[in-house]
Amino acid sequence: MNPANLDTILIVGHGSREDSGNQEIREFTEQWRARQPGWRIELCFIEFAPPELNAALLSAGRSSRRVLVVPLILNAAGHVKMEIPEAIEHARIACPQTEYLLAPHLTACDPVLAILKRRLRKAMNVLDMPDPTTTGVVLLGRGSSDRGANGEMAKMARWLLEEGDHELVDLAFTGITWPRLEKVVQRHVLLGMRQIVVLPYYLYTGTLMQRIHRQVEHLRVQYPQIRFACSEHFGFENEIFELMDQRVQDLRAGVPDSRLPCDGCSYREIAHDLGHGHSHAHTHDHAPHDHAHDDGHAHAHDGHDHAHPHAHSESHPA
Repeated sequence: MNPANLDTILIVGHGSREDSGNQEIREFTEQWRARQPGWRIELCFIEFAPPELNAALLSAGRSSRRVLVVPLILNAAGHVKMEIPEAIEHARIACPQTEYLLAPHLTACDPVLAILKRRLRKAMNVLDMPDPTTTGVVLLGRGSSDRGANGEMAKMARWLLEEGDHELVDLAFTGITWPRLEKVVQRHVLLGMRQIVVLPYYLYTGTLMQRIHRQVEHLRVQYPQIRFACSEHFGFENEIFELMDQRVQDLRAGVPDSRLPCDGCSYREIAHDLGHGHSHAHTHDHAPHDHAHDDGHAHAHDGHDHAHPHAHSESHPA
């Protein structure tokens, strides 16, 4: 039997209080199954919707030789760096006969940039005066207390600037961090922009996408002299399916991943607390720091310099 037939591919979605967003992820799962009929693909959510992450990991582990965990998430904040690895470590203890492999999140990458560029071109086509020199662009994301997650969005904004003709491409967030959309739009108006394109950096709909569209409507009233265009979330773009395909292929091929920075040893210490080793060897020197994740958990790290090689049979996205 092909070893791949013994795999369960477990999509991990964030989950939304607005079920229309969860339903879109369910539809994505159905479409991915149709594209990959030979794969056993299941879905779970971190919060707000069933099936829940921990239960889904255990269910997959009891029926599979190997579970490939693939986050359908754009940026790596507390959920990706902390909650998913922690849940996997618990599942490894409960299902020691099963191998669990974790893929990286979708990340800031060229396929996502291609989606943004296509959305920007479409938005420009609906404007009355599609002049990029007088059209500001605002990349609008969720916002995080994790600087790495915000930095990935900043990278995408910079790439969008460098690969286009727009002289002003800015970053804004719907919550947690700054600047907010209203402040960035105010700046664009003061700098003489005649049109403004808002590009939501979201995979699926939900309460925040609904809020974004309300905000843009309010801005149209506040700045009647400015022409606004607002694109939709990414949804079912071909690049997202191809990225998910690549994540699975990389896990099966044992391709190492270095996209999660070694910037939070608590992520690694989970395994130690549970009596597990894991497959990374690293030496790093951290200054003392505290950081809070989006889930409201605060994690404190003392300054330390340590090297600890670990032998583990499973691949780890370190």
